[in-house]
Amino acid sequence: MDLNKFYDKAWDWILTVGPRILVALLLLFIGLWLIRVLKRWTRARMQKRAVSSTLAPFLQSLIFTILYVLLFLLLMQVLGIQMTLFAAIIGGVTVAAGLALSGTMQNFASGILILLLKPFRIGDNIITQGQEGTVSSIQIFYTVITTFDNKIVIVPNSKLSNEIIINTSREGKRRMDIELKLNYGIEVEKVQTIIEGIIRADKDILTQPVPRVGVSALDADGYKIMVNAWVKPHGFQDERLMLQEKIIQGIKSAGIKLPGMA
Repeated sequence: MDLNKFYDKAWDWILTVGPRILVALLLLFIGLWLIRVLKRWTRARMQKRAVSSTLAPFLQSLIFTILYVLLFLLLMQVLGIQMTLFAAIIGGVTVAAGLALSGTMQNFASGILILLLKPFRIGDNIITQGQEGTVSSIQIFYTVITTFDNKIVIVPNSKLSNEIIINTSREGKRRMDIELKLNYGIEVEKVQTIIEGIIRADKDILTQPVPRVGVSALDADGYKIMVNAWVKPHGFQDERLMLQEKIIQGIKSAGIKLPGMA
């Protein structure tokens, strides 16, 4: 008699829950198949749009993790399993994690914005946080800059998205400004001719925009000559040092005495 009751209850349970299990299994196979198809399509689209190699794997992982979680929740609903307690636990953990990782999440969100909006790219020369150098890596949470004296500077992405960044290489050229002070007894035209000749002979100085040499200021004890020359951004400091040296040598060779010379 007890065995018959057990069979009856088992049969009733199968009739009640069985269809839900079959529907859940069907949805599981369909859902997994759709996610696989979506994975292939997403990878192809990201490759076609040349999405950053740093950002693409992260976005794919995030999207498909969310899809798997949604599929899991759908299956729980179909099976009739109550998710109230589970949802409350997840909500509490999420809030606690958000408070503990607020700074990290700021860096994370900023990293996404940098990779999407591209205010700078790997290989660009930038000035930020009092540092100047070449961007060697852009990660989700931080950016790595190699300074011109070969120091590695790691900058949190929140600093780069919320504060000023000077990109000195995006335009493909950079203006070099050099200022000289000379006595009034020295002819301006003579100095201009010497400097313009040095600039024309320097193959690393761009012809467009046209370089300029002129008087920038008049002081009580002399005047100032300003030199504006355009060069490529990479190697800017090296070219500046060499041009200044050539100008000094050229002026001295012409017999012109610079301030401080005996």
